[in-house]
Amino acid sequence: METLKQEAIKTISKLPETATIDDIMYELFVVDKVKKGREAVERGESITIEELKREMQSW
Repeated sequence: METLKQEAIKTISKLPETATIDDIMYELFVVDKVKKGREAVERGESITIEELKREMQSW
C-alpha cells in the first residue's frame, strides 16, 4: 500500500512541467476525494443511484 506521500509524489510527477500550484492542488484534492469515497463505500456509507434519484426529487 502506498503512503500518502508516495501517492502525492506519483500524482505530481504525472503533471506537465508547466503545471501551476493550482493544478497541483487540484490534482491532490481529487486524489483525496476519491480515496475518501472509496473508504466510505468500504464502510457501507454509500447509497444506490435509485436512492440518490429519490432524494434529488425532494429538492
